[in-house]
This record gives sequence, C-alpha cells and structure tokens, in this order.
Amino acid sequence: MIAFVSGTVAALAPDAAVVEVGGIGVAVQCVPGTLARLRVGEPARLATSLVVREDSLTLYGFLEDDERQVFELLQTASGVGPRLAQAMLAVHSPDALRRAVASGDEKALTAVPGIGKKGAQKLLLELKDRLGEPLGTTSPAGAAGPAAPAAVGWRDQLHTALVGLGYTARDAEQAVLAVAPRAEADGPDGAAVDVSSLLRAALQTLNRSRR
Repeated sequence: MIAFVSGTVAALAPDAAVVEVGGIGVAVQCVPGTLARLRVGEPARLATSLVVREDSLTLYGFLEDDERQVFELLQTASGVGPRLAQAMLAVHSPDALRRAVASGDEKALTAVPGIGKKGAQKLLLELKDRLGEPLGTTSPAGAAGPAAPAAVGWRDQLHTALVGLGYTARDAEQAVLAVAPRAEADGPDGAAVDVSSLLRAALQTLNRSRR
C-alpha cells in the first residue's frame, strides 16, 4: 500500500494533482477542496489510498490521514465504490459523516449525488458501527482554511467536479452561474476562492432545484 506521497506539485487538473516523487510524476485523484490547497511548484504531502482494478491502478489523495481512513471505511458498505466514497467526502467532512450516521440523518446522505433515500437508509445501517464517533474536528473535507488561489480556473474546476459527481453538464453550468456572485465576492475576478465551499453551495442549489 502507498500510504502517502510527498513532493513538489507538478501539475493540477480539475480532479487530480500530479506530485513529483523521485523524478516520477504521480497522478493522485482528489476532491476540489483538496486541490484548492495545492499550488504548482510548492511541496505537498497527501495521504493516499490505492484502488486496484483489473485494468487500472488509481491513487486517491487526501489532506489528512482521517479522510483517507474514512474513505476506505465507506467502501466497506455494499454498493460504495471509490468514486461514491470520494463524492461523499467532497460534500461532507469525515466528522460530518460520522454525525450523520450516528444521528440517522438521511437528508445529509441524500445530499450526495448518487445516493437516494433507500440507499441512505441502507448506508446508515451498515456504517453505524464502522465510522465511530466524531473526533471534534471542524474543518470540512479538504477545506482550504484561508482560501488559496486555484491553479485551474475555479469555474472549470467546479464544473468538472459537479459532472464527476454525476450531474449533467447543463445542470453543472447552471450551478456554477448560481454561485458565481459568491466567488467574485472573494476577490477581484474571483481570484481567491474556496472551491470546497463553492462546491457545497452548488450542491445545495442543485438539491433545491430537484425538489
């Protein structure tokens, strides 16, 4: 198992980072909030989880070991693969997921694209004794703290993240437009935005439109 990668950020894409480790560029799949913390040319350390398939090896990266642990625990539930586990951590922090499971909060789980009411009920039963109690952390999954300028334009980054979570390109574009005023308020031309916060706002907009 590759427990972590540490090196210089060589490139950023809407859904992944390339970290140079010993002269090798390692591609790591990350949620938008994590990518918002990274900058090309600067050092980074990401906790990682390697997902092995017959035709692929995919490395998923996280800012904290706790995120990585929850990512792996989520996949012990039936029907939860790495993409859905990543989507859950894109919407909720590890502690938010623990609180949702501990309190039986279906609404919190159905806020994640790809999880319906029946799926949420099943997950609540399966995960109840697996995630444990909240640790008391307050930072959202991959949250930026002080906002860092995104190396990829925030509109493209957010749009790609929403499409990756299962929304149509048209719905994603509408959500991006809906949160644009909030992004532009963060700085001139939206130069410094918290992409993780924008993603949560966009998801709330999409969830309201579905009701």
